[in-house]
Amino acid sequence: MNQTQVLRPATPGDVLLSQFLEPNRISQTALATYTGWTRKHVNQLCHGKVAITIDSALILAKVFGNNPDFWLDLQKKVDLWDALHSEDRRSRIDKARPFQLLAA
Repeated sequence: MNQTQVLRPATPGDVLLSQFLEPNRISQTALATYTGWTRKHVNQLCHGKVAITIDSALILAKVFGNNPDFWLDLQKKVDLWDALHSEDRRSRIDKARPFQLLAA
């Protein structure tokens, strides 16, 4: 396994903090004001307690002038890694069987 498979990808909150808030000296309170979210929600997002939704991706893209896919891709990578590294979820995935499809 290579290192990207072993280490959990950066969460959208990690990226939000390290690439957007901290370098631009934007506080979580200021982000809450610009997004219309509560400061608590911003803090939970920054610390990986809540996930990026389509709505939050659209809002962050508008606030920071980037694409909502940027935020959704970050969340997708974390979600996929979590699913593959969760014993319970992995067990359910392993029980699935493929259909034997007829050739077209």
